[in-house]
Amino acid sequence: MDSHSKVEPGVGSGAYPDAYYGGYGMAGQSDNQMQRSLQDYVLILRERIWYIVLVFALVFSAAAIFTFTQTPLFQSSASVQVFRRDPVVMQVQGVMDNEIRSAEDLNTQVKILESFAIVQRVAERLNGNSEDLRAFLAPYDRGDKAEPLNPASIVYKNRKIVPVRLSLLLQVQYSHPDKFIAAKVANLFIDEYISYNSRQRIEDSMKAVDDLKERADQQKKKVEELATSLQGYRERNNMVSLDQRKDIVTEKLKALSSYVTATTARLNESEIRWRQVQERKNTPALLLDLTFISSQSLIVQLVQQISSQKIVLAQLREQYRDRHPKMIEAANSLAQTERELSRAIESTSATIEADFQTAKRADDEARSNLLKQEKDSLELDRYAVEYSNLERDLGINEHLLNNILSRMRETSMSSTIETQSARIVDRAAPAAKPISPNITLNLALGFLGGLALGTAFAFFVAYIDDRVKSSFDIESVIGIPLVGIIPEIKRMDQPDKAQIVINNQDKQVVESFLTLHSSLRLKDESKRAQAILVTSTIPGEGKSFTTTNLALTFASHGEKVVVIDCDLRKPNIHKSFRLENIKGVIDICAGTQTIDDVVIRNVHPNLDVIPAGGRAKNPTQILNSKNFEVMISDLRKRYDRVFVDTPPLAAVSDALIVLPLMDGSLFTIFFNRVRRKAAQFSARKLLEVNVPCFGAVLNGLNLAVSGYYYAQYYDKSYKDYYVTMAKRSDDNSVDK
Repeated sequence: MDSHSKVEPGVGSGAYPDAYYGGYGMAGQSDNQMQRSLQDYVLILRERIWYIVLVFALVFSAAAIFTFTQTPLFQSSASVQVFRRDPVVMQVQGVMDNEIRSAEDLNTQVKILESFAIVQRVAERLNGNSEDLRAFLAPYDRGDKAEPLNPASIVYKNRKIVPVRLSLLLQVQYSHPDKFIAAKVANLFIDEYISYNSRQRIEDSMKAVDDLKERADQQKKKVEELATSLQGYRERNNMVSLDQRKDIVTEKLKALSSYVTATTARLNESEIRWRQVQERKNTPALLLDLTFISSQSLIVQLVQQISSQKIVLAQLREQYRDRHPKMIEAANSLAQTERELSRAIESTSATIEADFQTAKRADDEARSNLLKQEKDSLELDRYAVEYSNLERDLGINEHLLNNILSRMRETSMSSTIETQSARIVDRAAPAAKPISPNITLNLALGFLGGLALGTAFAFFVAYIDDRVKSSFDIESVIGIPLVGIIPEIKRMDQPDKAQIVINNQDKQVVESFLTLHSSLRLKDESKRAQAILVTSTIPGEGKSFTTTNLALTFASHGEKVVVIDCDLRKPNIHKSFRLENIKGVIDICAGTQTIDDVVIRNVHPNLDVIPAGGRAKNPTQILNSKNFEVMISDLRKRYDRVFVDTPPLAAVSDALIVLPLMDGSLFTIFFNRVRRKAAQFSARKLLEVNVPCFGAVLNGLNLAVSGYYYAQYYDKSYKDYYVTMAKRSDDNSVDK
């Protein structure tokens, strides 16, 4: 007993999960809940091994049938090298730039090889040879009633272009049931590819020649129009010799500019003199301060003469008086000279003014001539600009015409030169063996695919199978700890099953109830519990079976136990003990009988039974009555353990009415029978009442699959142990 008492009741907590997601997935489960291990998934597969075997057999058989019934397919390969640039025969630029500079350019050539134009040309070549065409279409012929076969579509479906990595080589692969036809079609592809490129180059060149010729004619007309326009412009503007005329105008402009500079200088000089004269005109004596006046010869003579006369007059004044004739003559002579000097100064001033006016007129005239010449020069420049534009346009168009004519001659010449942008490297040869079907690969894929699909199907079946069968389902999904497991009992009457711990007909079941008894005594809560309620989710899960055998187990350990049948709708306890159900709980609650009147004493040592006393029409009223509460209270005083058998939770609420009067409850679950959602819903109702739930008892475990889910509880060695113990017990009884 000590070894069994150490078995832990389970690792799950009593917390109820917030949501149920079904199947074997853990989506939405909180961190504190159980997580499936790799071993759990392996056990899932072990349980459904026949699903895997069936799906594997179907898939593998299909792969084998497909492989061995498929027509052998041969593949031939021809390779062609694409030139990076066209061969240079003449230093002439081609019409089309076919240079391979990047992966995009090479991919363009791949697409040309894959194009329907090449496919169509290959099909035409096949159509030209009736013998090859018959061999080509023979594998695809489906009889006279079928639609006519299209060689082009067949060629298109079975060809494959493969660029060789890090090179300019392209491989053309063709598949056909006839290996010779496969090689021939692959060779036709590369021949048509090279011919297509050459033909395309010639067509492009000839089209370019035609375009250039048309463009040259247009350009020639434009040149003639520009030449006519230029000649007409020359005639209209008298610009036969534009350069000579421009030189003359330029020289005149330079001369006039120099002359204007000189007249301007003379004008400035004469203006300065004239202004100085104007400033001193009222004072003749001041005019003599001006060098250009005082330097005049007449004025110089008159000034000298006046000075001499003044000296003579001064000498005479020393000898004579003012009225002396000589003094008068000398004074008159001086006055006459001064008058002549004044007239000379005035004359010089007038001359200076006349010079100023002359210089001004000359400057104005020079400037007018310069302005006129500038206008003529600007007008000539305007004519020259338009003339130059016309002349430049003519030159450009003549140059363009020459280029077009030159390009046309080069293109026409290069189009007649045969060059190729690719060359054949390897021609296709008939294949030695078919590429399809690949027996090894197909069978390997069938094998792996069968395993994969079988495994997936097994997990799918496990996903949709939501019946409670594992400790994971009980503890993580339903949310109740697993405290005991009762193996399946076969071929035994109900009363024998209900008292199996006494009749000892199944050692494993007996040991299971002993383990459950030990588990309940491990925790203080269940150890001190006096009134224990036993219920289930649905009928047929063995709650009465668990109640009676657990009560018998406690009684065999020396505790005084009573079993109460509170399933007033379908009472079952009296059948389990082969008792009458004449009076019982219904009578006590009705007040017609007492506990002593209805209790059946010593059904087994230390075990009493209180039947239901028939079937009640109002079970909820009876269980809610004060007499029922008093009965439970009295039984607590009389017995060490009170086991109450109640109806299933999913069917009625009777158990919830009784539960507040209990110290705890046990939740019975039958292996692989009740749905997870139903059990989860019932467990939630059980846990919502403020009464401890000691755990779940899994009933009816099939030992054939126990290793899948409960290897920690049951093993083949356990069975051997029980058999050995049974033999020893029989031997001991014989000896006695």
